[in-house]
Amino acid sequence: MIKETKLHYPEKTMFQMIENIAGQYPDEPAYEFYDIRTSFRDFVEKAEDAAKAFRANGIHKGDRVTICMPNCPQALNAFYGLNRIGAVAVMIHPQSAQSEISFYLNDSQSKMILVLDMFCQKVEDALKDVDHPVKVLVARMQNELPLHLKALYIAKEGRKYLGLPNTDHAVLWSKFLRTGWTEELLPSEYEEDRTAVILYSGGTTGVPKGIELTDLNFNSCAIQARDAIDEEFRVGLSCLGCMPIFHGFGLGINIHAIMMHGVCCILMPTFNSKSYADMLKRKKPNIIAGVPTIFEALLHLPELDGFDMSFLIGMFSGGDSLSVELKNKIDRFLEEHNAGIQVREGYGLTECVTASCLTPKNTHKDGSIGLPFKDTVYAIVKPDTDEVLPNGEEGEIIMRGPSVMKGYLNNEFENQKALRRLPDGNIWLYTGDLGKMDDDGYVYFSQRIKRMIITNGYNVYPSQVENAIDGCEEVSYSCVIGVKDPRRMQRIRAYVVLKDGYEPTEETRMSIMEQLAVHVAAYALPKELVFKDSMPKTLVGKVAYRVLEKEAEAELSNTDGKENDNQ
Repeated sequence: MIKETKLHYPEKTMFQMIENIAGQYPDEPAYEFYDIRTSFRDFVEKAEDAAKAFRANGIHKGDRVTICMPNCPQALNAFYGLNRIGAVAVMIHPQSAQSEISFYLNDSQSKMILVLDMFCQKVEDALKDVDHPVKVLVARMQNELPLHLKALYIAKEGRKYLGLPNTDHAVLWSKFLRTGWTEELLPSEYEEDRTAVILYSGGTTGVPKGIELTDLNFNSCAIQARDAIDEEFRVGLSCLGCMPIFHGFGLGINIHAIMMHGVCCILMPTFNSKSYADMLKRKKPNIIAGVPTIFEALLHLPELDGFDMSFLIGMFSGGDSLSVELKNKIDRFLEEHNAGIQVREGYGLTECVTASCLTPKNTHKDGSIGLPFKDTVYAIVKPDTDEVLPNGEEGEIIMRGPSVMKGYLNNEFENQKALRRLPDGNIWLYTGDLGKMDDDGYVYFSQRIKRMIITNGYNVYPSQVENAIDGCEEVSYSCVIGVKDPRRMQRIRAYVVLKDGYEPTEETRMSIMEQLAVHVAAYALPKELVFKDSMPKTLVGKVAYRVLEKEAEAELSNTDGKENDNQ
């Protein structure tokens, strides 16, 4: 039980929180997908139908089911349906590589996996390396589209997958739902320490970590966010939900926090800047939340020239640090488009669902990520110690509060490093991030202690990509770094030293990239592959990746200088 809190956290499951808002506003829209709106009443019914089907097919309390889906109704219905019966939803990226899917299914011991038909074959291939039986539930995008788009989608994309599923351990989601029609469900039960969701975050050692999160974690994050954001969360408003459901930010804020407070979530299954601009113009959402790259893209869209955006009452940036320069550009863009707001930056990590800190409304300090949420306490400690540092000194950011994870799945070693009970009797989360606090309580993020690349809001761990590259037959060794990019914030560059007998040709490059595609998610694939005869080494013989980072930074500076000279 969380004691001495300033906010109230009901002892309810995530499903019960949605059920509660549905009881108050049954006819208000819970979500919208390609112009089709689903009311809260209907959403609860759809989630219960999914719960009945899972229950009829042997899914019990505590069982794990993987959801490998983009933002679409089937994913939401399955997620809350699993929560309804006390099962655990394991959320993974549908563009995960085949070997990653195998790992997730083995690590979580999932009994089922829900996937779109277009990703079905990859999942089937991944099952060859899974150590237990897994039932595949295959959803079709066209089943949730309006008639005019359904025909168009089948003609363009869907036709290729109409023959799937084609194995005896797979079934269409629509057919699966019918198996639960006669099932009766027991009342939902809330347990404070029960794992409700597992989200995967890459590990600095190259092994992904399953982050176990509870109903309290998600509900408290939603309640804290509502308190920090104030009037921006209320019934009758809408939010453009382009952040994905398998991402802490997407699931915790764009979906659960939004709907839990009666706001309609406009679902976008994929993101591209033009479709985003089109949704802004057609739907006029009151709230938009995303990573800096999304908002940076808006600055360059001619479709938004002269467009009145006074409908916006909240813009929230997270998933990556927002530079002072980009914030100023976005604020100027908002002012020019009559929005009357500023972009507000949040900070957090998947280990506390998502955001735990936010810049106040209409005020900010340059370089600050804002103030901690109520009931979340921040401190700064000397790296590799538990020694709390005074205000103004840089060290590792640690935090405690009701949204902090239960722990890492099957990983006691990482748990002991990340979750520590300090002399005050509280368990603190060690973030692995450097930062400081000022005398007013504002938090400043500096950089990550752990080596990590953030591209388009996704965390990419170089060691994982390097492991895959080094497994290619042509490669002796490799090093992966992030290079500053105006759109992605960072793009992934791989340096490769080839084995004797292989030449640095375009054919070799293509061969390596083809091999990588099997083991590395699409968003984590290198955008650049640079061949080198050798690489700088540290005194102990490791590749000196920081030297390569500095070289890339200098190269970028020289390029920028030449461009400026030519202007």
